[in-house]
Amino acid sequence: MSIDTLWFVIVVMMFTVYAVLDGFDFGTGIIYVFVARTDTERQLVLKAIGPVWKGNEVWLVAGGGLLFLAFPKAFAAGFSGFYLALNLVLWFLIMRGLSIALRSHLRNPLWRTFWDAIFAVSSLLLAVVFGVALGNLIRGVPLGPDGQFFAALWTTFTPDRIPGILDWFTVLVSALAVAILSVHGANYLALKTDADVRIRACRIADVGAWVVVLLAIMALPALVFVQPALRDGYVAHPVGSVLLLTAGVTLFTAQYFRRSRLDLAAFVSWSLFILGSLGSIAWGLFPNLLIATEDPAFSLTISNSAASSYGLRVGLVWFSLGISLVIGYTTWVYVSFRGKVERVLFEGSYE
Repeated sequence: MSIDTLWFVIVVMMFTVYAVLDGFDFGTGIIYVFVARTDTERQLVLKAIGPVWKGNEVWLVAGGGLLFLAFPKAFAAGFSGFYLALNLVLWFLIMRGLSIALRSHLRNPLWRTFWDAIFAVSSLLLAVVFGVALGNLIRGVPLGPDGQFFAALWTTFTPDRIPGILDWFTVLVSALAVAILSVHGANYLALKTDADVRIRACRIADVGAWVVVLLAIMALPALVFVQPALRDGYVAHPVGSVLLLTAGVTLFTAQYFRRSRLDLAAFVSWSLFILGSLGSIAWGLFPNLLIATEDPAFSLTISNSAASSYGLRVGLVWFSLGISLVIGYTTWVYVSFRGKVERVLFEGSYE
């Protein structure tokens, strides 16, 4: 395996792990007002994610940093072209954090209702924006010969040669992302809570899984239609079909475990479904990082956007040290706060 390919795998791994870890935080926020109907229940839900949500965001920061280290041209093109989307992500992350931190500062019901709404809406919009971004990565962007691009918010609402950020395909991918993360959050709450919150979370997970299946049936042919490179990638490297098989099997095993009330197994299966889905997309797009819709020759790949081999080798040493600390800390946090959360018996902030 070349050093460029290894770094492609590392960057994809960082973002897919982020999608799993912070994904259930987003999902918890999306279904927040549906599973938690009293103030005590809402404090319980916030306590379930309280010890981990900040640490989960580390994977996003680390993934962005590693993308800059390994593929600076792709980083520059993506961050300038998706400038609006990235600013929205930043603001939604800030508002989500503020809602968790400030909610319990006052006992006023109006104050708490306001921050509950901010938490739910910002979580939903984060899932929408990340879903649209994934759709753009799959479909491609209007890269020019200089390796830069600008995309309007929408143009003809179709994935043509000069598409906008929004079209029917990116909206479909975004809807699928929202559904997947909603079920992910429901499975997490079923694992961490009990009584009425758990019952409602299980109900949402059951119904939401079938919504995911329906949207996935719609999205699969659209993926091949919009981006033929996905099919070509699997034709060239058919062993990647293992990732597709993993995603398909775990989608239904998660439902089986959910019906069997095996909460941990259901959560792990759904996590593997997300990992398998994102991994299969990355496999099909490899070696592309940003696909040009106008002329494939303008696409940014791991070859024409990578840093120097010396820099990548040195970076690999520091990455090995850093990721060891991140994995160790993440594991310690999740082990320390394993099990069901207890009902909140005091007023406090769960940051």
